[in-house]
Amino acid sequence: QVQLVESGGGLVQAGGSLRLSCAASERTFSSYAMGWFRQAPGKEREFVAAINSSGGTTYYADSVKGRFTISRDNAKNTAYLQMNSLNVEDTAVYYCAAGFADTFRFAASKIRRDPGRYDYWGQGTQVTVSS
Repeated sequence: QVQLVESGGGLVQAGGSLRLSCAASERTFSSYAMGWFRQAPGKEREFVAAINSSGGTTYYADSVKGRFTISRDNAKNTAYLQMNSLNVEDTAVYYCAAGFADTFRFAASKIRRDPGRYDYWGQGTQVTVSS
């Protein structure tokens, strides 16, 4: 069982930055691919970014590419989402997710965008961007 705890959300003005953290309880953190998703009121959960278990490959939604950066520090059992140039459309609850690496290793990259492929989820952290 893996427990994930997000932190770093808050209120920021448009154009500003935030860094979200996802701390994992699992000592074998390096065995999991990680993803960030978000959900705004009245909308479905949306893929934001993903990173493979080693940290060598990243994936981004078109809406955040060039502005957001996903990373991980396996020694600290933590994943991050650096968010720059935030705009009002980024307002949402952001969720961290972990999935067994074998689920993704030999599959098409698009499955990393599917929330149903992940095994564990954090409680979410609110990000609000004001104009």
